[in-house]
Amino acid sequence: MGSELPIPEELEKKMSRLGIKEADLVERFIRGSGPGGQKINKTSSCVQIKHLISGIEVKCQKSRSLMTNRIKARIMICTYVEEREIKKRKIRRAEKEKERRRNRQPSQRQKKINVENKRKKGLKKRMRSRPRYDTE
Repeated sequence: MGSELPIPEELEKKMSRLGIKEADLVERFIRGSGPGGQKINKTSSCVQIKHLISGIEVKCQKSRSLMTNRIKARIMICTYVEEREIKKRKIRRAEKEKERRRNRQPSQRQKKINVENKRKKGLKKRMRSRPRYDTE
């Protein structure tokens, strides 16, 4: 049944760009749940697709049409895979930025400020000691 599905060109391009192949998808047709009465209890218009490589599983019963649900389920799979890739890219970018910040040297001004703060702290600590009397 998978070979006769008329997939829109845009969806085909998106699937190939994300590396999703039809062979990697396992499709099951099950009875839907929710309102609909006798009609929903008789027809298997709900589509459950699992992408074997990523392990993503999607269930779609938004439409009464089986073909429409099959296409919508593929769109959902593409969306989840795309979101996962974006998340990975963001994490990698954040790690690079963190490493760059960690390796950054303080500027000359910051070095001067740090030295001045150390001097002030040292002076404060010296002021805490007992006073010395100079005997000449």
